[in-house]
Amino acid sequence: MDLTGCLLKAGQDGHRRASEEVQDLAAVWLSKESLSLLAKKGWDAMEYDEKLARFRQAHLNPFNKQLGPRQHEQGAGEEALDVASEEAPPQLRPGEPEFRCTERVMDLGLSEDHFSRPVGLFLASDLQQLRQAIEECKQVILELPEHSEKQKDAVVRLIHLRLKLQELKDPSDEEPNIRVLLEHRFYKEKSKSVKQACDKCNTIIWGLIQTWYTCTGCYYRCHSKCLNLISKPCVRSKVSHQAEYELNICPETGLDSQDYRCAECRAPISLRGVPSEARQCDYTGQYYCSHCHWNDLAIIPARVVHNWDFEPRKVSRCSMRYLALMVSRPVLRLREINPLLFNYVEELVEIRKLRQDILLMKPYFITCKEAMEARLLLQLQDRQHFVENDEMYSVQDLLDAHTGRLGCSLTETHTLFAKHIKLDCERCQAKGFVCELCREGDVLFPFDSHTSVCTDCSAVFHRDCYYDNSTTCPKCARLTLRKQSLFQDPAPDVDA
Repeated sequence: MDLTGCLLKAGQDGHRRASEEVQDLAAVWLSKESLSLLAKKGWDAMEYDEKLARFRQAHLNPFNKQLGPRQHEQGAGEEALDVASEEAPPQLRPGEPEFRCTERVMDLGLSEDHFSRPVGLFLASDLQQLRQAIEECKQVILELPEHSEKQKDAVVRLIHLRLKLQELKDPSDEEPNIRVLLEHRFYKEKSKSVKQACDKCNTIIWGLIQTWYTCTGCYYRCHSKCLNLISKPCVRSKVSHQAEYELNICPETGLDSQDYRCAECRAPISLRGVPSEARQCDYTGQYYCSHCHWNDLAIIPARVVHNWDFEPRKVSRCSMRYLALMVSRPVLRLREINPLLFNYVEELVEIRKLRQDILLMKPYFITCKEAMEARLLLQLQDRQHFVENDEMYSVQDLLDAHTGRLGCSLTETHTLFAKHIKLDCERCQAKGFVCELCREGDVLFPFDSHTSVCTDCSAVFHRDCYYDNSTTCPKCARLTLRKQSLFQDPAPDVDA
């Protein structure tokens, strides 16, 4: 095969591959699936029109064989304004082979105006004009041939008009940044890309075209148009004034006690689902409608303290927000609620011992300058109640104890504190004790595992020495003798 034939075959192969790429690119721009995806996600139709118009202007049909090589190169970089030059066949030089493609010429339809406004559509500025334009656009869509390009363009235009109508219904420029209502403190959100659901009307919040607010206390989210419809006060106020749990497991009283109405919005409900489905909250035991109960899952504190059960149960929206705000609050006194729980859960016994040791270490840190500068007690700033008492627990503490995270973190903190007192700091070492019963051994500290502490004078002894010795504590005996000697001394002479 001569050189001319090789070049001709290579050109045909290259044009065939270019034809496939252009067909794929045109299919992406003009396919029905891309238009349906545009309709679902609410993209701006005007931006879509501009992009596709720029694509049509910048890409000429490379398979129009009536263009010569030079005209094809010029047309790829600038607009084809001279129609006559496109229709006139180029003159071939003498001896130059004539290029002919046997494939079907691809027609992108550049001569047709697919994105012109359908009949009856116009730029509307008020609600009445927009509604009229939407109705006319619907009528045009029904009259146009099905699956035609003009019908697709009309659908895109209808989407644009509906978004504009929603924007006029819910203006964002006139809304204040802060709204206070029923102890809620609402702040206007600036995020436009986050997809949320309104807690009031249970519909999607479109951040691009709708104004929405979030309560900084209970994280209640709603449209600006739904603010005045809220009837439930902020849960944060209840947590601040009355922080306590319902410790009865699912205290159900029945639908008749609620008059067959939702416990929150008072909408009619029934177990048959007519007029609305009744959904039970496992925390309160009450029944709610589908707008107030979204089948959210949460850990029930009553099941934890009584059954050591951490399986999430279905709760209402109000209960879910309350439990989320209360999860880190230490309001559970396990020794009073269920003292037998320590006999069956070994993790709680270990955690209680670590907490008692940390409380014994606290006086060392308070009187140590180096410890105060190093801020060692801030190691437990997330669980401040651990340095105040050893009885109160939060639901998060019990959950971490169940998973094993709390035991590991407390062990590391205990080791760090003990290292400072017994090895790193000389002042803390000087505050140790010597066993007065045996007078032998190293310096003792009240948090050591092999020691015992006198409950009256806080003196520290070896555990074996303390329990084997039947006599009283030597330090307590000295303090008693000192008090007796003070009372037996004669009163000082007033004259003298």
